[in-house]
Amino acid sequence: MADRLDAWIWAVRLVKSRSAATAMVRAGHVRLNGERAKAAQPVKVGDEVRLRTGDVNRIVVVRQVLAKRVGAPQAAVAYDDLTPAPLPPEERVLVATRERGAGRPTKRDRRAIEKLTAPGSPGHVDQSAESFGHDDEVARRR
Repeated sequence: MADRLDAWIWAVRLVKSRSAATAMVRAGHVRLNGERAKAAQPVKVGDEVRLRTGDVNRIVVVRQVLAKRVGAPQAAVAYDDLTPAPLPPEERVLVATRERGAGRPTKRDRRAIEKLTAPGSPGHVDQSAESFGHDDEVARRR
């Protein structure tokens, strides 16, 4: 027995609504057995489903195909969750972000950004031309 991918995602309570499941699949946030999936694609026992919800990537293996939405205890039996545990807060990489529409950084903001991205600081990433593979541009400049 096979059922639609979006209906199965909704039936096992990985998303709140069927329309949200369909939107996730159409947006490309769901992969079935490693390949981008379509909403009406059939789901079979043993298939691996990968979902990206927010900043969490979930990996589940189908153990039971459901056509209708069921309660949480029955939904938990329908799949095996292989999602790795999230990193502890002290191991997460901090990324400097600005709110959209905040405008140009002030001098104080710019100095704080430079302090974070300065060579030798923990958040520094080397962004030289060589690291991006622009060897010919570097050679032309010399």
